[in-house]
Amino acid sequence: MGVGKSTVGKKLASRMGVSFIDCDQELERRNGVTVTTIFDIEGEIGFRKRETRLLEEFAVKEMGVVATGGGVVTQEVNRVLLKQKGLVIYLNASVDLLWARLRYCKNRPLLETENPEERLRALFEQRDPLYREVSDIIINVGKGSALNTVRKIEQALKEH
Repeated sequence: MGVGKSTVGKKLASRMGVSFIDCDQELERRNGVTVTTIFDIEGEIGFRKRETRLLEEFAVKEMGVVATGGGVVTQEVNRVLLKQKGLVIYLNASVDLLWARLRYCKNRPLLETENPEERLRALFEQRDPLYREVSDIIINVGKGSALNTVRKIEQALKEH
């Protein structure tokens, strides 16, 4: 969450000449409501079920660059799909950087808590090992531009 998956994914797909899909945006398009609304109505469990169905659909298609939601790895079925069907690039950033990017953001349902920074740290601790488990490439994201991150990915892909 907040690492730049959508921005970087879009730029990477454009440079590679392939399609780009943002899973959260696709869920919003298909359902006619925001991710926040899905969370409000169905909770995280309902949202994750929708996310898994979308990922299963994408897994049988020839896709370009797909930006998943940050919590996609929390479901074992999703980790299996990611490992089997794609090349997974984990954009990793420090919690401090993520918090600097997200501290004023109002459309992050999982951070709508009394202590959002603590919640972000807990989510990172939960998700980081899961992303490392499924990732083929890990890119450390710093304070640089999205284009800089794309260039790191391009270099890592050449080496992969």
